[in-house]
Amino acid sequence: MQATTPQKLAAMALAAAAAAAALALAAGSPAGALAAGPPPPQAQTHNAQSVSYASATLNGSVNPRGSDTSYYFQYGPTRGYGGQSAIGDAGAGTSLVKVSQPVGGLQPLTLYHYRLVAVSAGGVTMGGDRTFLTTKVPLSLQILASPNPVSYGASATVQGTLSGTGNAGQQVVLQANSFPFTAGFQNLGNPQVTSATGGFSFPVLALTGATQFRVSTTSNPPVLSPVVQEGVQVRVESHLARARRRHARFFGTVTPAENGMQVAILRIVHGRGVLVGGTVLRPRNATSSRFSRVVPVKPGVYRVLVRVTSGAQSSNYGRPLAIR
Repeated sequence: MQATTPQKLAAMALAAAAAAAALALAAGSPAGALAAGPPPPQAQTHNAQSVSYASATLNGSVNPRGSDTSYYFQYGPTRGYGGQSAIGDAGAGTSLVKVSQPVGGLQPLTLYHYRLVAVSAGGVTMGGDRTFLTTKVPLSLQILASPNPVSYGASATVQGTLSGTGNAGQQVVLQANSFPFTAGFQNLGNPQVTSATGGFSFPVLALTGATQFRVSTTSNPPVLSPVVQEGVQVRVESHLARARRRHARFFGTVTPAENGMQVAILRIVHGRGVLVGGTVLRPRNATSSRFSRVVPVKPGVYRVLVRVTSGAQSSNYGRPLAIR
């Protein structure tokens, strides 16, 4: 890597020129012949393009003037530069050729100086100094909802981060779109102000159905987060009663009412559920359904699974029930 640095190229070019001069003297060439050696390249610095908050493309033109010529750009926050681009090849022609190099790792909202440097056996030529101003980092939002899913009537939290230049102290609002997701997003609750690091958190109480969430800034135009969907599972209350020898009655309630949905009674074997019986949900009242089923049992752990296909809520298990 040391042999390809710009400083090495410049030193090699100057050394080659000095060697050519020494050979000419040794051969007894007149002083006028020395002046006819390889001319230095020409370098012109042009405007930068594709300037963003972290990168830019630096442009220029090089005339190799007949010698193999390499080029690079120096850049930095002052005329002292401090940074260098990759090295490019400008060829060995005799006319101006356009050259460019991308640079990255820049700081947002920063004024940068840059210039083109061309190196050949004829010497080193610096183009004029130019400047460009990097842009601010655009604002962006990322959110998540947790826990996800939740049981019917439970609460969740939508939290996230506003990233970018000026992300602190920005006003953001939570928006919701409930199942069947046809009403569109509406503001939910009061706006919040982002923290010094752009963070925010919205509590969402008593969820009763699947809901899509997003967060928006109150600026014009607004910045929107991706949509996250919070699932809501039915709440299953399951119980166990001995019916007769080697049989047990599984019973309980499901909220909200999901009449007609299937109920599976599972025995947990090596972490997997083995079906031992089933039934369907029947009406209990306006807000809940009930189930009851007697099945043959062995000692072990059992769970009730309620399968729901309505869309607003999803399936869920009851608590583990042990039979000894």
